[in-house]
Amino acid sequence: MIPSRVLDAAQRLPGAPAYLYDLPALDEHVAGVRRAMGETEVYYAVKANPDAELLRVLAGHVDGFEVSSGGEHAHVTGLFPGKPVALGGPGKTDAELRLPHHRIHVESPNELRRLLATGLPADVLLRLNPDLPVEGASLTMSGPFGMDEAGVAECLPLFDDRVRLRGLHTHLASGLDAGQLLRLAERLLDNEHEEVNLGGGMAVSYDRPESRFDWAAYGAGLAEPGRGRRLRVEPGRALTAYCGYYVTRVVDVKRVRGEAYAIVLGGTHHLRTPVTKGHDQPLTILPTGGGPGVAGDAITFVGQLCTPKDVFARNIVTSARVGDTVVFEMAGAYAWNISHHDFLMHPKPSFHYLRS
Repeated sequence: MIPSRVLDAAQRLPGAPAYLYDLPALDEHVAGVRRAMGETEVYYAVKANPDAELLRVLAGHVDGFEVSSGGEHAHVTGLFPGKPVALGGPGKTDAELRLPHHRIHVESPNELRRLLATGLPADVLLRLNPDLPVEGASLTMSGPFGMDEAGVAECLPLFDDRVRLRGLHTHLASGLDAGQLLRLAERLLDNEHEEVNLGGGMAVSYDRPESRFDWAAYGAGLAEPGRGRRLRVEPGRALTAYCGYYVTRVVDVKRVRGEAYAIVLGGTHHLRTPVTKGHDQPLTILPTGGGPGVAGDAITFVGQLCTPKDVFARNIVTSARVGDTVVFEMAGAYAWNISHHDFLMHPKPSFHYLRS
């Protein structure tokens, strides 16, 4: 259920399409996550959404930020000098290996040797990619991410007093509930390392927006195995997805071979999430239009792009008229920042923030 303050603001926006972020809702959500996780550190994965206004809210609650490029590093450290930053990502350049950081997640023995060659001090987590079954995941981080046990073993004798081994990084999959992540954690914490980063992967349901990850159960489940060592998690989508909305308007309706379509301003070059995840983006229609319409039909909502892949949601039983406002929910993560903005060179959306 979209809060009434968001629906009211959506109708008052000066133009469409637009992104609308509910900052008080984000503040409340992340504060709850921080309380639930207890002694476990929470770093926000900036790749989910690097919007500066969102980061300012998050900075008041998270222990640090996880960045995956020199660009993200510059963005975050420019906004929050002195805030702990963990540098991850495969294929780091020599320049990125020289960046200041609280932790660096090393992905291969060769990367560790290149880090040693910089002559700079570093605190390292080795990214382990163990061969563990991950059932029910929406995405598994296999292949080039991290290293197997042989790679980790090759790294161990290379450390010295300047480049120090602190522990393991172990992000394996995305889209898992608290019980699944805790079962994985039981296996991933079966080692003697003083520090373990369990990554992210907390489930976000676009089919059931009201269903959220059980942070209380996850935090409580990590409390006992985490005692006496330093645990860290790196959520991204599960922190910011719910605070963002993509607001647009119906520009045309039509039927093609009996199928009903509503074409909206903008498209998946602004909000790529439903294409990449293969789901219907949840939406609410506000009856602000007075033009032609389709009523009581299974309507497919599409954008303005010249491709059949420009689809937000298929066969939604509702009504739509030209001029109606469409509010797509859960647009606060992996949305604008992963989209192909310049395809067809349509105008970019405006950005708006609810602050109280």
